[in-house]
Amino acid sequence: MIKEQLQRSRQLGQLAPANTTAAAIYSPSKGVIGEVSLLLICNTSSSPVAYRIFHDKDGNTYAVGNALFYDVSLAANSTDIISLDFFGLAVLGDDDGTLGVRTDTADDVTFTVYGWEITK
Repeated sequence: MIKEQLQRSRQLGQLAPANTTAAAIYSPSKGVIGEVSLLLICNTSSSPVAYRIFHDKDGNTYAVGNALFYDVSLAANSTDIISLDFFGLAVLGDDDGTLGVRTDTADDVTFTVYGWEITK
């Protein structure tokens, strides 16, 4: 299923946070509807890390109230694959929606978002 998702989608964003502050990884342009279908979170360090993923539908305030995943532990040198194939996460450009990520260590985690965009 993951191979099929990648074949019909494209990379929407990629970020390896340089600090422990939440940051936007994907926000579609105005007039564009973006749908996220796959998230990959790769820990490139030799220690476990924790990560968070947020979906703020009308801005970029990332907090407990819009968390999708919160302080998930990721083992050293491993990758989490989150498939949203059955209920894609739509991020609407006209609503200023954003997908944000955060990690508890700097430079150790790479987040990659796949999906597709259509123009309204």
